[in-house]
Amino acid sequence: MEACYLLFLCICAASCSLDKVPVKGPGPGALHNISKNDPGVKKAVLSGTNTFNNQSNDAFLFKASAVDSAQRQIVKGILYHLKVEISRTMCRKSSKDTDLASCRFQPQGQLQQTFLCNFQVWSMPWLKKMTTTYFFCLPSDELPPFPHPAQHQPLPHIFTDD
Repeated sequence: MEACYLLFLCICAASCSLDKVPVKGPGPGALHNISKNDPGVKKAVLSGTNTFNNQSNDAFLFKASAVDSAQRQIVKGILYHLKVEISRTMCRKSSKDTDLASCRFQPQGQLQQTFLCNFQVWSMPWLKKMTTTYFFCLPSDELPPFPHPAQHQPLPHIFTDD
């Protein structure tokens, strides 16, 4: 009987002390700021840009001209939350097997255009798979700075053309 009472006291003491253990940092699934130069971010930016290019009716390809912010969330893989500026290049979509990295940006003038985009790209490294799950792009010349995420509800796959 004394052993049961002692075991009960130990369990109670352990459970009480667990309540007071401080948790450092954000919990699981929280967003974490990461370097804009992170290799995963670079791949995610390319994935988001390719999705934009595949769904736009523009005659020219766009590529990232700046990464404004990058965050990572661990959720059955890695979900990248990106704010990216993409600009029109001189490479036409009609050209086959174009290396986007070698495309130069349009010079100052009528064809120059930049979009501000929010991309969410889901990476599953064990499957070697990266998918753009959401993007929202607006021309930079028609837009005030991005609002705080809590101030709007995102709409999937919306973009505008000239």
